[in-house]
Amino acid sequence: MQRIVILGGGTAGWMAAACLARTLGTEGRSITVVESEEIGTVGVGEATIPLIETFHQILGISALDVLRNCEATFKLGIEFVDWGRRGERYLHPFGPIGADLNGVGFLQHWLRHRAEGGASAYLDYNLESRAAMAGRFGMIPLRQPGEQQLHFAYHFDAALYAAMLRRYSERLGVTRVEGMVQDVRRDGETGDVTVLALRGGAEIVGDFFLDCSGFRGLLIEQTLGAGYDDWSEWLPCNRAVAVQSGRLAQLSPFTRSTARDAGWQWRIPLQHRTGNGHVFCDAFLSEDEATRTLLSGLDGPATIEPRMLRFVTGRRRKTWDRNVVALGLAGGFVEPLESTSIYMVHSALAKLMAMFPRGERAHPATIARFNAMMATEWERVRDFIVAHYKVTERDDTPFWAHCRNMAVPDSLAERLTLFAEESLFVEQPHDLFKEPSWAAVLIGQGMMPRRHHPVADAAPREALDAQLGRMRSAVAARLAGLPDHADYIDQCIGKAAA
Repeated sequence: MQRIVILGGGTAGWMAAACLARTLGTEGRSITVVESEEIGTVGVGEATIPLIETFHQILGISALDVLRNCEATFKLGIEFVDWGRRGERYLHPFGPIGADLNGVGFLQHWLRHRAEGGASAYLDYNLESRAAMAGRFGMIPLRQPGEQQLHFAYHFDAALYAAMLRRYSERLGVTRVEGMVQDVRRDGETGDVTVLALRGGAEIVGDFFLDCSGFRGLLIEQTLGAGYDDWSEWLPCNRAVAVQSGRLAQLSPFTRSTARDAGWQWRIPLQHRTGNGHVFCDAFLSEDEATRTLLSGLDGPATIEPRMLRFVTGRRRKTWDRNVVALGLAGGFVEPLESTSIYMVHSALAKLMAMFPRGERAHPATIARFNAMMATEWERVRDFIVAHYKVTERDDTPFWAHCRNMAVPDSLAERLTLFAEESLFVEQPHDLFKEPSWAAVLIGQGMMPRRHHPVADAAPREALDAQLGRMRSAVAARLAGLPDHADYIDQCIGKAAA
């Protein structure tokens, strides 16, 4: 009997429990979640990216399940306000932007179009962007070859999401144990974790452990000392104050990120309330000032007391150490600017399922490969987040002057140079964000490539203009068939309840 123990519930812990129970099963193994109601969850990551649907498909969870159980709304992208310049805004949308022509990516043709005086915006060729700004969303019949449904993710109540996954996991045989860990015991020869001793005397014996204990990393760091790479030099924000307010009058199908004097503020619309937070750097702004800024920028009165969170951006040097794998905040933290926190949990779970120990202990080569893959993915996400701060014309506050002038990782510096000078995007292993995402953000923040690929000049201008016109018309036609976002949710919930 293999004994798998998950320390910590919350989103990460119950995602892990659900995934393991569904993919590995509970025949010949036990899966136990140890959590305590005394320990609150962070719960700021209420926005997701489209790859969460892959996780849901593995579990057999539908969009209706998420809407019905988690007070969810749909998400088509993130709107960035005041990032490149004050008074400007842009969207980082999901889904493709335009279509490749003559073997060259759409971006190159749009750059030529713009250089020749074309007036259309880059995102005029993206259905998700147009639908987000119009407040529309829906699954509709597809009439043309190659058509796709909208690329979407969710905003949801993280506590309700964890509760849904707990019910799911327990139906599959996962056991939950309430308790606080008082001591962790290890094997004297291998150094593996063997026992979690709880207050009150109970002992949880395990062969393989998942550490979902949050920032403290009780197993991966406090017990095993895996180490932590601090990325504060590139991502100086180290505080977040979070608060809830009432439901928005209009349920926008996008997350909003508004730049503030020393950080940024998020707005996440749910069916029953709105999630808000202010991420900032305490070297430039006090906690009291940050809280006042947040409360003064809400769309309605706060419904709970603000909660202050303190963090250090970075990643665990070893995500997998001996017989412990760290997930969620125990494995690393990058501020939720691009809603990557929940994605990093299911990405790690996907890799873990592919590399799960075949015998009693994992081979060191397996552990090393897993750690290398996770390190690369964390760094790719880090670079994308850092780019939002670096590529800006703002220097109107000390914080933004610092970000604009700071040195960045070599990997990011190369990407920015290739994009700015040659409109090149060279995809790297474990790139979560592809060319459309990078182009939407960099162009949105004011970085326009100097040149386009010469192949884009092959077609006569009239032919290119006609092709681009047909693309815009196709987007407009699809948009016209989409219902109002809030109306569509109400319709879905009505169907689910019937």
